[in-house]
Amino acid sequence: MIILGIDPGLAIVGYGVVEYKASRFKTLGYGALTTPAGMPIEERLCMLHSGMSELIDRYHPDEMAIEELFFNTNITTGIQVAEARGVLLMSAREKGLAISEYTPLQVKQSVVGYGRADKKQVITMVQMILNLTHVPKLDDTADALAIAICHAHTGGSSLKNYYNLK
Repeated sequence: MIILGIDPGLAIVGYGVVEYKASRFKTLGYGALTTPAGMPIEERLCMLHSGMSELIDRYHPDEMAIEELFFNTNITTGIQVAEARGVLLMSAREKGLAISEYTPLQVKQSVVGYGRADKKQVITMVQMILNLTHVPKLDDTADALAIAICHAHTGGSSLKNYYNLK
């Protein structure tokens, strides 16, 4: 199975593409889609739609895993990220991908084994699990790879439903 992991944002969307087969990972690609600050939001959203469509066409993933939104204190930023996330979900659905959503707690639990792990612990485990020679430059990219790993570990298990306390 080829999994596209997405860490949503408006300025930076981290992505990671992994193949998970026979309990082994193969990293196919990772990076970030970016949009420039100061550009009208509707143009930034169009850029994300185009970029996401290109990623899906390039890697042909079977499924997409995306992080659920975590609202901090800035509601304006939260709304913009929610709009961007909606565009990313729409792009994946247009291409026929199955979509799963994970909370930050689920991702950390799956990748590190501890739901309150810090960013450095997650990045270290992503590097080890995927046997990467160097750490991805952006935290958003490492997070996207962690989301893909989480989906591989829990996508078909009851663990996913256990943590989905909606």
